[in-house]
Amino acid sequence: MKKPIIGINSSRVIKHETAYSHSVIESLSNDYVESIIKAGGIPVILPILNDEESIRRQIELLDGVLLSGGIDINPLVYNEEPSPKLGYIFPDRDTFDILIVKIACELNKPILAICRGQQILNVAFGGTLYQDLSDMEGSYIKHQQQTKDGAATHTIDITPNSILHSILGNSIVTNSFHHQAIKVLAPGFKVTAYSKDNVIEGIEKCDENFVVGVQFHPEIMTVYNDTNMLKLFEAFINASSN
Repeated sequence: MKKPIIGINSSRVIKHETAYSHSVIESLSNDYVESIIKAGGIPVILPILNDEESIRRQIELLDGVLLSGGIDINPLVYNEEPSPKLGYIFPDRDTFDILIVKIACELNKPILAICRGQQILNVAFGGTLYQDLSDMEGSYIKHQQQTKDGAATHTIDITPNSILHSILGNSIVTNSFHHQAIKVLAPGFKVTAYSKDNVIEGIEKCDENFVVGVQFHPEIMTVYNDTNMLKLFEAFINASSN
C-alpha cells in the first residue's frame, strides 16, 4: 500500500531581521509533520494562496487534509462583530482554510481538523464560535493549560456511535490550548466529545467517511509518545489510504 500524501495548512508570520527589513514566513509546528510521519503518511505543507483554482489543484493532489491549529478566526466570517476578548486574526488565512475545507469535502478527501481546524470546519459550514470561553455560561475548566505541552490536563467524554469513539473509547484525558470554542454547531455535523463543563471537544460531519474535528492537540501528545493519540492519526491515515 502506498503511503498517502497529507496536506497540512500553514500559517504566516513576519520575522523581523533588522529595524528596516523583514521576511514573511510560512509557518507550521513540526509536531503535525512528525505525527503524520509516525502514523505512516507523507506530509506536504500547504502555503496560503488566494486563488481558488490553485487551491483546488492543491487538494486534488492530496489523499487527505490535516487542518492545523493557530490564531483566532475573524468573527465577521460568522456574522459577529469582534469582541474585546478576541485575539490576533489573519483574514487571508481564514479565507484559505475555508476554501480548503469546502473543496476537500466536495472531493471527498478525509479531513482531520485540530483546535482552530475544528473551529474553521464548523464556521465553513455555517456554525459560530464563542470568541472567548468566558462568554460561555457554565464553563469553569482551565482550557489554556500551564504545564508541558504534552501533558494531559482535563477529561473529555466521547459520544458512542462516532468515529472518535471507535478510536478512543468512552473517555480520555487530553491537553488543552484554546480560549475559543464552538457555540452553534454547523448543520450536517454532530458533536462527538464534550469536556466536563460542556465545551465541545469533538465533532464529525454526518454521512462522510472521515471528517473529524477535535479541540485538543493530539499532534503534541503523539510527539510525546501518547499511543492513544497516535491511534487517531493512524485512523486518519488509514481513511486517506482508501
